[in-house]
Amino acid sequence: MRRMTPGWAIAVIAVLYTPGFGAAQAESAAAVTLPATIPIFPLQDVVLFPSSTQPLHIFEPRYRAMVADALEGDSIIGMVLLQPGNEAEYEGRPPVYAIGCAGVIIAAELLPDGRYNIILDGFVKFRILSEDASRIYRLAEVEALPEAVQLSDLPLLAQRRQQLEEALLSVSPGMQLPPSDLSDEEVVNGLSLLLPLEPADRQELLEMDGPVERALRLIRHLRMQRVAALLSVGCATCSGDVPRRSINAN
Repeated sequence: MRRMTPGWAIAVIAVLYTPGFGAAQAESAAAVTLPATIPIFPLQDVVLFPSSTQPLHIFEPRYRAMVADALEGDSIIGMVLLQPGNEAEYEGRPPVYAIGCAGVIIAAELLPDGRYNIILDGFVKFRILSEDASRIYRLAEVEALPEAVQLSDLPLLAQRRQQLEEALLSVSPGMQLPPSDLSDEEVVNGLSLLLPLEPADRQELLEMDGPVERALRLIRHLRMQRVAALLSVGCATCSGDVPRRSINAN
């Protein structure tokens, strides 16, 4: 479990407080349909979520080609997490988790040496069905796994958001909370992307049924952090020098 730091709080503000962030997310998600075959981009420490954005620096030649092809087409890339223990095989086609998240490139900067800086806007989860080895980068046949929130779940999701924000404040007092015009789903998925978690824990969040379950897991994570912090303070106090009373023997 990673501890929350001031830098993390700044990152939350920078991403979630971008003007028009929520509106841009909703518009891009509504306008895009997941194709049957998409390029996939495996990384060992990045998990994309629906209704969240992820900046990426693309430097490996095969994935430069992937971005160039995507920009000439529908701009869709599927983010997948590399399974642990296979980092040494990254130059090949090492195993990845079957569940990923597709995103649309909403901003791209081509650098003079051919590298790219891009921003990927997540819009739908997917499951990998098979891979196609016809390109230098990885292609996969996929099926979409939409996370439609039922009307009956909206009150519970709103309650979970409130609990999540309270848990955030308990861990980082004084932190500026996400603006009220962001949807509950955007807040939950944005925090799933940004909270300091191990990659496997973030993957587990992605694979959950939707933002209601995801929010509950995040709340538990933050409460555990709060308890751990309190215990840490208590142990530090116990291990410190305790003043001794002078006893006068009469």
